[in-house]
Amino acid sequence: MAIFGNTSKNTYSPTNLTTLISKATEITGDLHFSGALEVEGRIFGNIYAQDDSSAEVRIRESGLVKGEIRAPLVVINGLVEGDVYSNNHIELAAKAKVLGDVYYNLIEMVMGSEVNGALRHTPSVDLSPKQLPSQKAQHKTHENLQASAQEKPQQDQAPQDYAHHNPYHSE
Repeated sequence: MAIFGNTSKNTYSPTNLTTLISKATEITGDLHFSGALEVEGRIFGNIYAQDDSSAEVRIRESGLVKGEIRAPLVVINGLVEGDVYSNNHIELAAKAKVLGDVYYNLIEMVMGSEVNGALRHTPSVDLSPKQLPSQKAQHKTHENLQASAQEKPQQDQAPQDYAHHNPYHSE
């Protein structure tokens, strides 16, 4: 049924929607989005783009993010306290300040932008949220460390008779 004689259907797609976090807004917690995200307010948590190759995050001059950002396209002109990951393009505008590492495929930096961390070129960046390693993986790492410690040459190991080699030990 058409409302007011309009017979065209509205088709909504996550790629043509924009979410605005206004200057008066503060969000605590992780934010998952698709389409475009404009941040003028404050986010205390991580920002994750959904599996959407056209997703973009724009941190405006008044915007603040305390957490990591993972999105295909990232434009920063505000403050980000955390690592930034992009598998497509990152633009750091004149008033951008990043306190963390930047993982990028392509990067554009305008005079005046700051990165207080490392710039790491990585052609393919994993944009999925961080997963904690399983206990099994941690156990394997521990086993590998023990095995490598046992492979050290005998000369690097401490003497077995501590009393004989300890100058502070009196008999």
